[in-house]
Amino acid sequence: MRFLNDITPPYDLTYGDVFMAPARSAVASRYDVDLSTDDGTGATIPLVVANMTAVAGRRMAETTARRGGLTVLPQDIPLPVVTEVVSWVKGRHLVFDTPVTLEATQTVAEALSLLPKRAHRAAVVVQEVDGQVRPVGILTEEDCTDVDRFAQVGQVMTTEMVTLAADADPRTAFETLDRGRVRVAPAVDADGHLLGVLTRAAALRATVYRPATDAQGRLAVAAAIGVNGDVAGKARALLDAGVDALVVDTAHGHQARMLEALEAIRAQDPSVPVVAGNVVTVDGVRDLVSAGADVLKVGVGPGAMCTTRMMTGVGRPQFSAVLECSEAARALGARVWADGGVRHPRDVALALAAGASSVMVGSWFAGSHESPGDLVTDADGRAYKTSFGMASARAVANRTGGESAFDRARKGLYEEGISSARMYLDPARPGVEDLIDEICSGVRSACTYAGASSLAEFRERAVVGVQSAAGYAEGRPLPTSW
Repeated sequence: MRFLNDITPPYDLTYGDVFMAPARSAVASRYDVDLSTDDGTGATIPLVVANMTAVAGRRMAETTARRGGLTVLPQDIPLPVVTEVVSWVKGRHLVFDTPVTLEATQTVAEALSLLPKRAHRAAVVVQEVDGQVRPVGILTEEDCTDVDRFAQVGQVMTTEMVTLAADADPRTAFETLDRGRVRVAPAVDADGHLLGVLTRAAALRATVYRPATDAQGRLAVAAAIGVNGDVAGKARALLDAGVDALVVDTAHGHQARMLEALEAIRAQDPSVPVVAGNVVTVDGVRDLVSAGADVLKVGVGPGAMCTTRMMTGVGRPQFSAVLECSEAARALGARVWADGGVRHPRDVALALAAGASSVMVGSWFAGSHESPGDLVTDADGRAYKTSFGMASARAVANRTGGESAFDRARKGLYEEGISSARMYLDPARPGVEDLIDEICSGVRSACTYAGASSLAEFRERAVVGVQSAAGYAEGRPLPTSW
């Protein structure tokens, strides 16, 4: 990347301060762009779901990996639960989504509490025979409209189902769904046993994205640990569980405990990338790489749930932090994840132009069906989920649940994060796959404007300029006339 007219600004910049100038291009289509990363994780798109309790769970991990991204399970989750989730994710199908299943005798009220767990908002009603489940019906929210909440789903489900064969290719599956005028259908094996579900959109996506997989062809997933306690023991357990990246995470990554933690992890001889952070300086990059980090998480304070900059004055504008740290990391054979501050697809593209191998997304994905929280509707009928920062009072309370009341109260005096925020679902893009489509579409298009067919070429060819606040405002679309 270079600055427009080779004029490097004497001050730090964030994503809103910069723009990318178009260049001569021979890349004819967005589909000609390869978005695979070079961070060693196996991801085929440059998106990492941040290790936030309100964002990263099993549904998020499964869905993003199927589209080529990577989810980092939070360090606050008990180790046995993380191990079980890793195993569960790796057992998921590479094409078919894991369905919400119901028995015919369950109530409509139970069904309505489960349907929002998937963006397609449908469940498969099943019957168990000899330990195997067979689909006997499909239940959607439309089926539950104006129905007694205590009615059984077997009374209101749709029994005339369209089913898909296990070996159906995406085009055939799409045409089957389109012909049947249904948006979702169960996939079954030769014996009629349920394998998963597929929507028309998912069939299309299966031709655009490649799943992020491990060496055994299973969906990839990462997990985070902190820098306190038995770091080596936790790392060993996660490595044995089969995580595809180990993320050592603390708000201030350039500290002695982080260096000790990295040395302890390196002693375990991990065969997967070790990610560490957060840092925003060249010195931080050098020290963490020397201690054993393969990838650096870059960003202090840009996240939507983070109050660090307002509380402490500490941090750095994110574009400059990523630009400087990625240059230093690559010189040492390491890579960078840009962590925080992205609110539009353009921000992701600019982070990649600055040298990041992947971009971490947190709060943006909190407002989706696949995030762990319950879907809530406000007084105006808008759907949202609650999110919170990982250094907030709420997160600290969750993290210190095993300590005495006195110690918990004492630690609760200090917080740097929002404890409760409403993350509204975009009605046009309510699922995380919809958001991934939006982001990847923008990034692919940015690459074509730069004349790049890969992220490596994008980093080389991108030309970035500095703009005024009015210049940024000029680029924002207007929902109404002026």
